[in-house]
Amino acid sequence: MTLPITLSGLPRLAAGLLTSAALALVALPAVAQTATEAPAAEAAAPELAPDLALGAEDAPVTMIEYASFTCSHCGAFATDVFPTLKSEYIDTGKVRFIQRDVYFDALGLWAGILARCEPAKFYPVSEQLLTGQSQWLAGVSSSDQAAENLRRVGLAAGMTNEQMDACWGDTEQVERLVATYQANATADGIEGTPTFIIGGEKVQNQAWDGLKAKIDEKLAEAESAN
Repeated sequence: MTLPITLSGLPRLAAGLLTSAALALVALPAVAQTATEAPAAEAAAPELAPDLALGAEDAPVTMIEYASFTCSHCGAFATDVFPTLKSEYIDTGKVRFIQRDVYFDALGLWAGILARCEPAKFYPVSEQLLTGQSQWLAGVSSSDQAAENLRRVGLAAGMTNEQMDACWGDTEQVERLVATYQANATADGIEGTPTFIIGGEKVQNQAWDGLKAKIDEKLAEAESAN
């Protein structure tokens, strides 16, 4: 059985390292993570990126998923569970859903920048990246191939090469996304993906029946509180 990817034991990725990797996408450096020098001077903390949500603003329960685009268990959730969650709970106004990205590696960061290139397309692009991991991620042997695969996802979503290059080259946005990931993951004590925050309670990845039971529990609590 494949274990979920966890943050435990992995070195903390400094914003400078991730940003350097992402900004060099056009030049396509090696995907492998390597050590870099720490930033020479402290800069003002970037403004955090806002959450992008699905569902009614007044839904009684908010569900947050911490997901990595390079995590196979996140791909399985997007493929096998999310469609039911969306049709039964999000589309019916019971749950407001928020996906928060976790960046384990440069490739996951590049994918995250692509997904946020057009905020209105975040969830459709995220769905393509997560459910289509076997097309764009599996078997990638070079950064050239990875970049080309990501470009195909962006083009299919209606983006242009120029638009994608601009997003990957937006230094301030890249730093904002990395800072947002670090701040949110630290605040919520995230150690692996996917991890969920359902009605304010942290819930580990599990079968749909378990997640559904927790959502129903939180819905019942919200109803009794009114």
